[in-house]
Amino acid sequence: MSAEPQPAEQITQWNGRSGQAWSQSVALMDQVLQPFEALLVDSITAGSGARILDVGCGAGATTLAAARRVGPAGAVVGVDISEAMISAARARVQDTDAPVSFVIDDAQSAAFAPASFDLIMSRFGVMFFPDSVAAFTNLRRAARDSAALRFLCWRGIDQNPFMTTAERAAAPLLPNLPARQPDQPGQFAFADEHRVRAILDKSGWGDITIRPADVECTLPEEHLVRYFSQFGVVGLALPDVDEATRTEVIATVRAAFEPFVHADTVRFTAACWSVEATAAH
Repeated sequence: MSAEPQPAEQITQWNGRSGQAWSQSVALMDQVLQPFEALLVDSITAGSGARILDVGCGAGATTLAAARRVGPAGAVVGVDISEAMISAARARVQDTDAPVSFVIDDAQSAAFAPASFDLIMSRFGVMFFPDSVAAFTNLRRAARDSAALRFLCWRGIDQNPFMTTAERAAAPLLPNLPARQPDQPGQFAFADEHRVRAILDKSGWGDITIRPADVECTLPEEHLVRYFSQFGVVGLALPDVDEATRTEVIATVRAAFEPFVHADTVRFTAACWSVEATAAH
């Protein structure tokens, strides 16, 4: 099997099929990921006027939620490498007066104004950096002294069977699916909490706390096929196969998801890390 896509290829994907899939399915993905919002946003003091950076903001759901918390005196900036995702995010907020803006950039190297944010947050957006230490060092420069860092990332593959059901079921039919490589940029790059702690420590962050968070997620069963045929490595591979193979893959993968289907609802537990740190002086 081939290696997992390298960072440059991931950037291409997020400005290609992956970004398009997400931007075209904003409502569905909002529903799937909504339970994580409270873990990031509820601790923001209402009306605080805080300045917040949302890293890997995607279509902007958490960015907007944070902006509603900080109030008109605050400001929330969402940053993402995907032009399609940022376009969807901007469309989301065009009729709101929330203090929110979006930029297309790579948070690893973006020239943020130094010491300009009170909180840097991310919902599954920090596992894709080619150089994680460089990225979190850059984010530290953007943070004020004693500013907070708060992000969610996935725990191990073995603790998240739902996330790999499609690729495991499809592998015999799609032999060129990319293999997942431990510690390489990608969904499970931060599965090892000791690695995460070391990265943050080297990047100028202190008071590091890493806690497990198990979050119950749902999506309508009627959207399950759409979900696995558009997202992940299977979703990336399907446009390149013939119709007979596509039909067989979809039937095989749908059957593999049966343990997660409860009547008209798909239910699964997302095993994550909830990470908090403070910008060290």
